[in-house]
Amino acid sequence: MKSVSVFCGSSLGTDKIFEEQAFQLGAALAKQKIELVYGGASIGLMGAVANGVLENGGKAFGVIPSFLNKREIGHKNLTELIVVETMHERKLKMSEMCDGVIALPGGFGTMEELFEMLTWAQLQIVKKPIGILNTNGFYNDLIGLITNMNAKNFLSDANQALLLVDENIEGLLEQMHNFSPNS
Repeated sequence: MKSVSVFCGSSLGTDKIFEEQAFQLGAALAKQKIELVYGGASIGLMGAVANGVLENGGKAFGVIPSFLNKREIGHKNLTELIVVETMHERKLKMSEMCDGVIALPGGFGTMEELFEMLTWAQLQIVKKPIGILNTNGFYNDLIGLITNMNAKNFLSDANQALLLVDENIEGLLEQMHNFSPNS
């Protein structure tokens, strides 16, 4: 895995641990020489993960739609900031640039990005590891919903297994390194 797309909030949330874990994920990526691909913002968890990479000598590539960049939220110190026109172009570019995906806490945008990648994996459009860093149990309810989807036969065991989950950065990265799309 040479690069990972991280989907996360443009705000910091209510718990300081969210920001700390985002920064630590960035630091861990840099230490493992894994490039960051993310939404390009300097604010919220997005800024924290990028700063974690950059402050530890890693490479961080942002992909931001022009309308968001005009609001001056684009990170100024990235390895490269790629400006696209639409949110759809952003997701496609981020998918093309990465070997894996991690979701940190976030809102509707994070969920939409995560589920689009999972849908693409289910349809075998992409064959990349997709993980959730379940910081402080943030995703417990979502994991319960996914378990219920499986129990009610709306999601097969194989498709449920496409989503890797861990509360620990090292554990999640290890799962992603060991991921096999055919298992």
